[in-house]
Amino acid sequence: MYDYLIIGSGLFGSICARELTNSGFKCLVIDKRNHIGGNCYTENIEGINVHKYGAHIFHTSDDGVWNYMNKYTKFNHFVNRPKVNFKNEIYSFPINLMTLYQIYKVTTPEQAKLILNNVKSDIPTPKNLEEWVLSQVGKEIYEIFIKGYTTKQWGRDPKELPSSIIKRLPIRLNYDDNYFFDKYQGIPIGGYTEIFKKLLDGIDVRLSVDYFEDRVYWGDVATKIIYTGPIDQYYNFIFGKLEYRSLEFKTKILDYNDFQGNAVVNYTDIGIEYTRILEHKHFEFGNQEKTVITEEYPRTNGDPYYPINDEDNNIIYSHYKKLMNQEKNIIFGGRLADYKYYDMHQVVASALKRVKEEINTYL
Repeated sequence: MYDYLIIGSGLFGSICARELTNSGFKCLVIDKRNHIGGNCYTENIEGINVHKYGAHIFHTSDDGVWNYMNKYTKFNHFVNRPKVNFKNEIYSFPINLMTLYQIYKVTTPEQAKLILNNVKSDIPTPKNLEEWVLSQVGKEIYEIFIKGYTTKQWGRDPKELPSSIIKRLPIRLNYDDNYFFDKYQGIPIGGYTEIFKKLLDGIDVRLSVDYFEDRVYWGDVATKIIYTGPIDQYYNFIFGKLEYRSLEFKTKILDYNDFQGNAVVNYTDIGIEYTRILEHKHFEFGNQEKTVITEEYPRTNGDPYYPINDEDNNIIYSHYKKLMNQEKNIIFGGRLADYKYYDMHQVVASALKRVKEEINTYL
């Protein structure tokens, strides 16, 4: 008999398993995939650590989160500076003074401010994603960087999407092309999978196990459950299915050492089906003879990756949330259970907070 059954071996589940085990509890971790690490999983191909489920760049300004992760890995000094390919023209991204120079030939922050004031649309109260972008940077930048990419990524016209989806995108009037604002940023040296091997060291783990194929059996193996999967599935979709966007990954090994000269290039032209190409060696400054690239294709069906937090879905989630709050012996966490578009550092922080609260109940 275990104290905790932990469903999912991603960041939330693995951190909970580690901290509970360190406090003397007996844990069992199960995962329906055939590997640990959830979407953070990396696989070594041709000597290159390949991000199997999309780019994962760790970033945070939280000293506690950073110090915790550094107990299990050391990070390199990678900084995310993606590029944009639109109709075979390359642009600096996120939008910064270099981007504005490329489009408008402005060379100073003051010139950039003036040109943006001239080109942006007069929309005092933007009602959707498209209107918000137009009110900030105007039509040309919207067409180059946002319209096609967003339509592909979310499978909807940007007029139908909330502006909250895009507000995390920086717009800068200097030459800073670092995608993130955070104090700490990097890629784990040796890949993400090594972190999970350390987190789960000495803990019982069973892979290729689907909890939902025998809920009765798995419900009896432990006193409490930590669940990190889709919350609507846990409650048998009684209030309806929550919507997600999925991704299809097409990974290729190429017989030359550099394909695009950068880790991430976004393809924003609506006529190109994929949204971006990752070249994995650049995450770790690799100099291997071959290279590995991944094309990312947004999909409606498949593994859930991005919650669609529009009004309808949030209402559905609120009904599930009421049931979650009534549970006594189940802990929910992670992107799928919370139906939130978490970054990795947010998952780490929430896992540490929640497991500390749980351990304190026994003190």
